[in-house]
Amino acid sequence: MIRIEGLKKSYGAIKALDGIDLHVAAGELFAYLGPNGAGKTTTIRILTGLTRRSAGDAWLGGFHIEKEGLKAKKRFGLVMQSINLDQELTVWENLDIHGRLFGMSAGERKKKIDQMLSYIDLIDRKTALVKQLSGGMKRRLTIARAMIHSPEILFLDEPTVGLDAAIRRRIWALIKEIQEEGTTIFLTTHYIEEAEFLADRVAFLDEGRIVTIDTPQALMSRTGAWAIDHMDAGKMKTQYFQTRQEADTFITRQKESYTLRRVNLEDSFLLLTGKKVG
Repeated sequence: MIRIEGLKKSYGAIKALDGIDLHVAAGELFAYLGPNGAGKTTTIRILTGLTRRSAGDAWLGGFHIEKEGLKAKKRFGLVMQSINLDQELTVWENLDIHGRLFGMSAGERKKKIDQMLSYIDLIDRKTALVKQLSGGMKRRLTIARAMIHSPEILFLDEPTVGLDAAIRRRIWALIKEIQEEGTTIFLTTHYIEEAEFLADRVAFLDEGRIVTIDTPQALMSRTGAWAIDHMDAGKMKTQYFQTRQEADTFITRQKESYTLRRVNLEDSFLLLTGKKVG
């Protein structure tokens, strides 16, 4: 559904993307992780036609992003980091305008808007001005707007940034429901547990290059099963172990404070890149 070959983007001497190759299958939820400046948003901007590539090629639903740009754009919905809804219009009006832009008839728009507002649990707020909504409601509305024209691909660029944990989990449930309907989802996030919970596969991106691509489970199993964060000469260090018995043996030798926990996806990223996500 998404195919990228040798994708590059440079800003003068700065290489934002330095040869990206990947394929996202239809119906897959693919997470694209990396620290700030790694090239995540640049990739999405190129794929959605907001930024021109310097080299390489990419296709959405079989259509080249530049040579067949109009056909490619009809295949996706986009949720950006910032809330870019019209604050002075109602919930309904925001969705209606988006439907008009995609050439939907009045009957199609009404049916789909009612469907999406019920889907995101905002049907009772359809006449409310967007500026009266909470942050979580606005985020759900941006996802509904991106889905109005029934796209095959949904790009989510930091969809839960700035939301509290309870609302993030509500958005996660919505994202999984959308995937179960058959939509291909391309997700960037700073919340490592978000990718760990949602993604079928994960790409680690660093300095414009993909370090590795695999399932969250496979990446974590390579790292180990248990982690111990401990103090060593005044510095925090982490040791990884495949079994609880190995971890317990290490603990018996500890003289300073420590924490025993399960390995997570961020541990895998740190080992591969030496950096934290976000």
